Amino acid sequence: MAKAKATIHGAVSIVSAIANKKGATVGIALKVEAIVETSEGKGIIIQSENKNLSSRLINKTIEKIISKKDLEKNKITITLTSEIPTGYGLKSSSAISSAVALACAKIFKPKLTDQQILLAGVDASIESKVSITGAYDDACSCYYGGFNVTDNGKRKRVHFEKVPSNLIAVIFIPKNRKRGNLKKLKILSAIFSNAWKLAKGRKYWEAMTMNGLAASAILNSDPKIIVDLIEKGALGASVSGNGPSIAAIVKKENESNVKKIFLALEGNIIVSKVNNKKAEVYEL
Repeated sequence: MAKAKATIHGAVSIVSAIANKKGATVGIALKVEAIVETSEGKGIIIQSENKNLSSRLINKTIEKIISKKDLEKNKITITLTSEIPTGYGLKSSSAISSAVALACAKIFKPKLTDQQILLAGVDASIESKVSITGAYDDACSCYYGGFNVTDNGKRKRVHFEKVPSNLIAVIFIPKNRKRGNLKKLKILSAIFSNAWKLAKGRKYWEAMTMNGLAASAILNSDPKIIVDLIEKGALGASVSGNGPSIAAIVKKENESNVKKIFLALEGNIIVSKVNNKKAEVYEL
């Protein structure tokens, strides 16, 4: 009987990959922990206080790592704890699928590479229809931390580097969960393409703000909020993922000014450090 625990962090969007299958993200310190335990018997048991979790995603991820033969011989218990709210564009599903894959691999396939573990989660996300693109960009920042600029179609990291550690993400979680029509993001695919080129050229904050203005105009968010955040000292600000959360990256001294913009709106605010830490796993 074995037991392993994996820790993976969240991320926010710099450039949405939906229009062009090319994205960019940055890691934040909010984390997900998955403990995988094997015992005699068979079947998969998922324990979590969060009822919105996709058990389909978790089951698919497990099947990608653990062979049918091993699943016949072991009862697998997965215990998940997450600091990342689900369904707001903060990459909780990428973090969860990577954490589950990593913990399962530690027990059953210790020789798997980072890329193989990461892709198990990406493939499971597509197959369980949790993500349209498989969210390779999200998975990279959750798994590796830092800035990740990716070609999701080719499943390749085009550029990555550490994020300055003195930065903070101020994230607004609106009360209204309505998301706009994602298909319409393609209307501005040229804008997202230019934002991606900026990110690839390390102009992350310009890219993020350009993405924020374009995405918020399409996804039922008010673009004026993005402008107000920049005016108050945010380096970059954007709708994260498909929304509806909005993330602003700030230096510590501008945190309270940026918070004031969000305090005028209905919803909650989460403050998180940025993250450069890679995924971790160990046996318990």
